[in-house]
Amino acid sequence: MWLHMGSLAPVRVTTESPQATSPAPFHLIDNADTLLDKSDLVFIDAIGAGFSRPVGEGKPKDFWGVDQDVSAFAKAITRYVTLNNRWGSPKFLFGESYGTPRSAALVYVLQKQGMAINGVVLLSSILNYGSRFPGLDQVYTSFLPSYAAIAWYHDKVANKPAAIGPFLDEVRRFATDEYGPALAQGHNLSTARADAIAQKLSQYTGLSVAFIKEAKLRVNPSRFRKELLRGQGLTMGRYDARFEGVDIDTAGENPEYDASDTGMAGAMVGAFHDYLGNQLKYTTELAYLPTNGEIGKAWDWHHKAPDSERPLLTAYTAGDLGQAMRENPHLKVLSANGYFDLATPFFSIEYDLAHMQLEANLRQNLSFTYYPSGHMVYLNVDALKQFKIDLAKFYDSAIAQ
Repeated sequence: MWLHMGSLAPVRVTTESPQATSPAPFHLIDNADTLLDKSDLVFIDAIGAGFSRPVGEGKPKDFWGVDQDVSAFAKAITRYVTLNNRWGSPKFLFGESYGTPRSAALVYVLQKQGMAINGVVLLSSILNYGSRFPGLDQVYTSFLPSYAAIAWYHDKVANKPAAIGPFLDEVRRFATDEYGPALAQGHNLSTARADAIAQKLSQYTGLSVAFIKEAKLRVNPSRFRKELLRGQGLTMGRYDARFEGVDIDTAGENPEYDASDTGMAGAMVGAFHDYLGNQLKYTTELAYLPTNGEIGKAWDWHHKAPDSERPLLTAYTAGDLGQAMRENPHLKVLSANGYFDLATPFFSIEYDLAHMQLEANLRQNLSFTYYPSGHMVYLNVDALKQFKIDLAKFYDSAIAQ
């Protein structure tokens, strides 16, 4: 729904991003940045979301799992391609958020079934849920460049650099060369070294040295959203930290809601229903489900990776994508990222894609783009325009070869 109504479809709803968008009437406009000039666009909702429902003897839980979901999407895509006689057409997968681990596994499954894919677009990605298990420190290094970008945006960086790019390159080096090794020492890290790391973290993130030390140098994203603007009585959005919210309890540890979700959801849902009824003249007795909490509760996280004898305990699909690129050396992959995304930090996907162990000739098929926006990068209209330009180049390059 977010991609359909906010990004690259023929029409999109205008928003007041990064402010909360007003209630109805909503304004649907012809989308000057649609991708329809480069590709047919087929939006597919997972079973149990949107209007997607199982039929026959199928039960929702039959589809609610990493591999079950990939299997369902593979069948849907194969059926669509066959019914519409598109086996000879170039094909791309485009996944956002959970659509990225899905796409990374799906491209491998489709190729094993005989459907070669030209390109995969991963927007706001997470390909390794295991990296966030308790006891691991990679999650903190992964979020640090995003914290720095957000502090830069909110003018909390001392001696703020004019350009964000070189600044984040410096933070990446610190995260890899100093911060990560320091965390790896656990409670054996010396006091002097911990003090030095805290000073540098404060410089990059805008958080106080005292707060960072009290957190044992490990600030989770929820507490960062609450702490950075605490002095102004504000919180920040999770999907997009440009959005600001106000809590009842300003002394609390975590934000009470995600301002980047609540500020946009009404416009997206309302505009979608308005578009269906008034422009597409589509009616149904089914309830449209923009979210479905039952799916998360029942989700089977096990995943049978290409090189594993037993299913992995959680979703790690970067390995699937890497194997797909090895078996199809023409496959191109674009990783698109928002600087201010606290759901899927860009440094994390950089790490995961760098650990697919690709040979040099395949690394040139992997590219990255970055935008001054959040998880839904298209909510920044300027970012949407650049995103369309980047996608057009990517699609052309994946077909031209």
